[in-house]
Amino acid sequence: MRVLMLSTPFPTHFTPMVPLAWALRGAGHDVVVAGQPDVTDAAHAAGLATVVIGERFHASDIFSRKLPAGKRPLELMGPPTPELLASTSRMWEIHARYLVPRYLEFAREWRPDLIVTEQMEFAGRMMGGVLGVPVVAHRWFIDPLSAPTAGSVRAFLHGASTRLGLEDGLPDPDLVLDPCPPKLQVPDLPEGLPIRPVPSNGSGPLPGWALRPRAREHRVCVSLGNQTIALNGMPLLKNIIAGIARLPGVEAIVTAATEFHPELAEVPDEVKVVPPTPLNQFLHTCDAVVHHGGAGSSLTATAMGVPQLVLPQMVDQFPNALRLAASGAAIAVESVAGQDDPDVVAGHLRELLTEPSWAAAAEELKAAADEMPSPAQVVPQLEALAATGRRPTDDQATGRRSTHRHDEER
Repeated sequence: MRVLMLSTPFPTHFTPMVPLAWALRGAGHDVVVAGQPDVTDAAHAAGLATVVIGERFHASDIFSRKLPAGKRPLELMGPPTPELLASTSRMWEIHARYLVPRYLEFAREWRPDLIVTEQMEFAGRMMGGVLGVPVVAHRWFIDPLSAPTAGSVRAFLHGASTRLGLEDGLPDPDLVLDPCPPKLQVPDLPEGLPIRPVPSNGSGPLPGWALRPRAREHRVCVSLGNQTIALNGMPLLKNIIAGIARLPGVEAIVTAATEFHPELAEVPDEVKVVPPTPLNQFLHTCDAVVHHGGAGSSLTATAMGVPQLVLPQMVDQFPNALRLAASGAAIAVESVAGQDDPDVVAGHLRELLTEPSWAAAAEELKAAADEMPSPAQVVPQLEALAATGRRPTDDQATGRRSTHRHDEER
């Protein structure tokens, strides 16, 4: 079976699918990841075959272009309104319409049996309809975006879909894979096939410090993701470190890109600043984690059963934080004032570390995740789905019927 994987050009949108890609390869199937270099770089790091389509996206340019100096997104926008959540798909709707002709050109040559996309990548759904290939949509984790954006996606891509010969507009995926434990998932979403959330945080050597016993009673991890610090988040990080310094008997592992280390040169002895390190390599040694509410960080902390202090900064991070808090496994701080106050941070961490209910709720979520079918157990269902798909006709395979439409789309 040939499986084509597609993702919008954020590495963190792609990485939830990496364990499934490994499972497919382990079962003997061919997997190719197609996309812009932002995605193919992450796929290469995961040991997967790729084809580059399009130029590098430079996602940070989108977020930083309207930020005043010294202000992070939360200070500028605050928590998202329902209208803002509903509009978050617009960039990816345009993205799909722009790239679908290029994707189709490759797919007609490679002839996949199955297409796997992440939840905000819509070109794959059009491709599957044109080529007669089943499409699987893979959620990132908690999914607060698919429901409010569904109407916009279908309306915006209707014309592009009908010009490709899809009379009913944008097709729905044939299957949705959901790596989020049901208790944690947004209510009333269309049911997905459960797939165990397996952390995929990149590759690299196992750090020696992760193997050594911790020096203090408690250890906390601080990981704000790739974008938060870059988007004027250094004051936030410093305030978090200051809060940890107020807690006797607590040490911290702080992950940050090396370019920011000079600004963190003077930190308390109990704080260790390290380059970006896969969280799954050491999070099990921690009693709590402080993060920004991104899907990858939320998935990893949940899958490893660690209580969470969530400081969301933009868009879906806020509903993610609130769902985690509602589960009893996390404390969410949404306000700028609360996030920037070391005493507030220290107080919440103290509660997570000393009140047993938080760890119990985190273990309950981990147990629920562990009961979900592994990626390897899901593969046979994908094989069966692929077997039901009709192969494209010669005209579809060569694009003879739709070359003019593609020219129009360009």
